[in-house]
Amino acid sequence: MTGRDPLADALSGVNNAESVGHLEHDIKPASNTIGSILEVFYDRGYIGGFEFVEDGRGGRFDVELTGAINECGPVKPRYSVSADDYEKWEKRYLPARDYGTLIVTTSHGIMSHYEARDEGIGGQVIAYVY
Repeated sequence: MTGRDPLADALSGVNNAESVGHLEHDIKPASNTIGSILEVFYDRGYIGGFEFVEDGRGGRFDVELTGAINECGPVKPRYSVSADDYEKWEKRYLPARDYGTLIVTTSHGIMSHYEARDEGIGGQVIAYVY
């Protein structure tokens, strides 16, 4: 039985599949938010690729895993962060400096905290991966 948070379910499923060495994982149900987070994972090199499949039940994402994820998860509650405070949240959720990525939702869309810092915009921290 799934919980009430599709994002947390998706990230825990990816984390579990990576930890046992699977090469593929299906995320159900699909959403735009999960798709944007998977796009950041792909851009940063944590997954090999992903594809949306319409199955008549809300769709699903087929994710190709590469074994690059040590841990990923949602950030609960969703904390607001300014453009100058990313280092504080890196210390809290990532194991070392410049190791891993925070996923941030901003007024310009969902992106990594590196991109948000370069653009000088804040937002809300919604997930992490390393």
